[in-house]
Amino acid sequence: MADWIGTLFTSDRGWNHLETLVDIGNRMAGSPGEREAAERTRDALEKAGARNAHLEAFDTQGWERGSSAIEADEVELDSIALPRSPADTVTAPLVDLGYGLPEQFEDADLEGSVVMVRSDIPGYYDRYVHRREKYYHAVENGAVGFVYRNHVEGCLPPTGSVGTPENPIGEIPAVGVSKEVGATLARRFEDEPVSISVEATIEPARSQNVHAELGPETDERVLVTSHVDAHDIAEGAMDNGAGTAMVVELAGALAAREDDLETRVEFVAYGAEEVGLVGSGYHADTTSHDEIKAIVNNDGVVRGRTLEMTTHGFDVLEEAAKDTADRFDHPIETIPRLGPHSDHWPFVQWGVPGYHVMSTSDEVGRGWGHTFADTLDKLEKRDLLEQAILLTDLTVSIARESVSIPHKSEAEIIEMLESQDLAEGMRITGDWPYDTPNDQ
Repeated sequence: MADWIGTLFTSDRGWNHLETLVDIGNRMAGSPGEREAAERTRDALEKAGARNAHLEAFDTQGWERGSSAIEADEVELDSIALPRSPADTVTAPLVDLGYGLPEQFEDADLEGSVVMVRSDIPGYYDRYVHRREKYYHAVENGAVGFVYRNHVEGCLPPTGSVGTPENPIGEIPAVGVSKEVGATLARRFEDEPVSISVEATIEPARSQNVHAELGPETDERVLVTSHVDAHDIAEGAMDNGAGTAMVVELAGALAAREDDLETRVEFVAYGAEEVGLVGSGYHADTTSHDEIKAIVNNDGVVRGRTLEMTTHGFDVLEEAAKDTADRFDHPIETIPRLGPHSDHWPFVQWGVPGYHVMSTSDEVGRGWGHTFADTLDKLEKRDLLEQAILLTDLTVSIARESVSIPHKSEAEIIEMLESQDLAEGMRITGDWPYDTPNDQ
């Protein structure tokens, strides 16, 4: 065991690829930069020893940022447009709805207003309320504009897409503002008219997924995944350059241990994740779910030193993570609940076993992610390599023929979504894929 660990812990492969990705610049879905990132990742996987490295293209909704503004009483405040916001200008009274929890929307009169909500949730709340859920509660309740206020200090307006799978461009203009600008708006302009304007180029585009593989030519396979796209305002080091760097690092480590693989491992670096899981959705729609043994989706790794794995109620995945932690006497935190965000979800929603691999944090929400501050200096090479050792071992373990990971039924996933209070949010954002009585 010591030989492969020592080789991996002195590797530069993943970190060098991370630097390559952040130096590209804009990796927005459908952009030339995203295409370059995919091509560089394909080449890195091939160099790491994976076979059949190639790109698979698909159509997506393009959105290119123009100017944006928020103005009140002739005072213009700093803001950025949320991707897939429509190009539009509105003026209406500002309503500060605080955290923007579902019950707060129910209790407020928002018809014809511009709604402002925070990017976090209170400590007492039992689930995360996603940005898109808050946006569509605002739409449903008659708002004409949406302001997304960061909860992290530092004059950092947050980004993040709106839109639904059926209607990828949102219904009302949406901007992000910093915590400090949000405080000014709430203090000075509550119930006063504010103007929001968004300019954007909106036209069809193409994105692509990167595929490569290792191990025996079995029909069944383990997917090791990430996404190569990033928001256009920053380097995208944490979200999700680090995840794609991890996939490349794991490809090299597993190539060295290919004789230990008893099930095929397919590496997939998805495109267009940040605008609605488009690349992974395309993959899920065009491949057999029965052939996927499990997914190891890396989105949020390296931000902290300790791995955190959402296991979606799959007991075997929970046990495998704990076994790896015990073998290495190294902590791995597990979360058995469902997590319907990131590229595992287009598969897990149909019962395919999957991990969402992240790293632990005391912060609520994304921290530096989705802001100008998502830069390489926030990450440590040591954390990448330590986590790669654990994930290499975990992948080999779940690829063993003796490890059976039963898929869940659609009914089981629906029951879990309902019991964990996630169904309402998925319905309002257009992400509910099931035909159930509540949807008639």
